[in-house]
Amino acid sequence: MEQTDIFLVDDHQLVRDGIKALLAGIPDIRIIGEANNGNELLTIIDAKHPDIILMDISLPDISGIELTRMLNRSHPEIRVLILSMYTHEDFVFNAMKAGARGYLPKNTSRQELLDAIYAIREGHEFFSESISKVILKSFLRQATQSEGSTEGSPQLLTIREQEILKLFAEGYNNKEIGHRLAISIRTVESHKNHIVKKLGLKSTVEMVKFAIKNKIVEL
Repeated sequence: MEQTDIFLVDDHQLVRDGIKALLAGIPDIRIIGEANNGNELLTIIDAKHPDIILMDISLPDISGIELTRMLNRSHPEIRVLILSMYTHEDFVFNAMKAGARGYLPKNTSRQELLDAIYAIREGHEFFSESISKVILKSFLRQATQSEGSTEGSPQLLTIREQEILKLFAEGYNNKEIGHRLAISIRTVESHKNHIVKKLGLKSTVEMVKFAIKNKIVEL
């Protein structure tokens, strides 16, 4: 059984204790440390070297977004999962640009937190349903503003790839798409990689934008 080492960064002890309680008893997840600010994390990160950091955005010294950006440069192998009460699109997009691999609201369920940890551990991205809707709504406003794109054509995609692209744009994550289509998460990720390469895109966010612009998803 693969062990996943988790580090918590939140300036509220009660929140950190709550997360530890949620993850207690999960045999393949281990909390290896915690910090209540960014500088504390940076001081001990090399000694702890976690697989995943659960990061709040609002910290007393360095914002979680800036901290994510710093870690993405210095420790790209460590994956950051944002866990925040802030769900406005500016926070979500800035976190993604900084290199966060996932984003959850603080009222997330235990199961969703576990799903996010496991997905990110396997190298995937994970956004809660509510965060996916924030991303989608943002692109609804921006889709008609982008011109001169060098993206490929939807006709480059197979029927299955178009189906998966549509589901991503509708806010479903890898696990949910796999369940709906009766395929493995790994197969979903493989299709996603093919879609990105064929269309000349760089991320799930750009996939969603492409789907909206090309009317692959009905709004």
